[in-house]
Amino acid sequence: MEKSEDIKELAIALCMAQSKMPTAKKTTKGHYGTYTELSEIISISKQPLFDNGLSYCQLPMTDNELVGVETILMHKSGQWLSNKLLMKPTRQDPQAYGSVLSYAKRYSLQSILGISSEDDDGQYSSDKKSVNKITNSTPKKESEYDDCSCGTKKLNDAEFCYKCAKTQV
Repeated sequence: MEKSEDIKELAIALCMAQSKMPTAKKTTKGHYGTYTELSEIISISKQPLFDNGLSYCQLPMTDNELVGVETILMHKSGQWLSNKLLMKPTRQDPQAYGSVLSYAKRYSLQSILGISSEDDDGQYSSDKKSVNKITNSTPKKESEYDDCSCGTKKLNDAEFCYKCAKTQV
C-alpha cells in the first residue's frame, strides 16, 4: 500500500462514507460459490463516496506474467491511498486476462472501501484437511476433477466443495 504523507481527512471521510454503505449482496453464482458483482460495489458506494468528497480510479497493470489493477482512493483535500493487486492468469489469452482483471477490480475496490460481504472463501482457507491436501498433492488435470455428491461439478485439487463446504475423502 502507498499513501500520501497525511491521510487524516481521507480517513475521516472514508469513515463517514462507510457508515452509509450497506453490506454487499452476493447475487452472482460462480464456480466456487456466490460473489458480489463489481456493479453492486459501485452502486452501494457511489453516493456515500461523493457525499464525503471521495473518489477512486482503477488502472489496469501488468508485471511480467501478472495482470491486475492499481486502485487509488482520493479525497478532495488531495490526500490519497493506493493498493496494487496482481495475479497470474491460468491461461495466456485475452479472456483469461479479462477474467483476472475483473476479479482484481472487484476485490480491490471492495477492500479499499472496506465494504463487507459474506465470506464463503473463509471455510476453504481454514479447513486443515483441505490445506494439507493442497500442499501435499500433485495438481490434477481439469478432466481428472471429480463431481461432488451435492451436484457441484468439477471439485478443485483439494477435493473441497465450495457449495456444500464438504471435503471429499
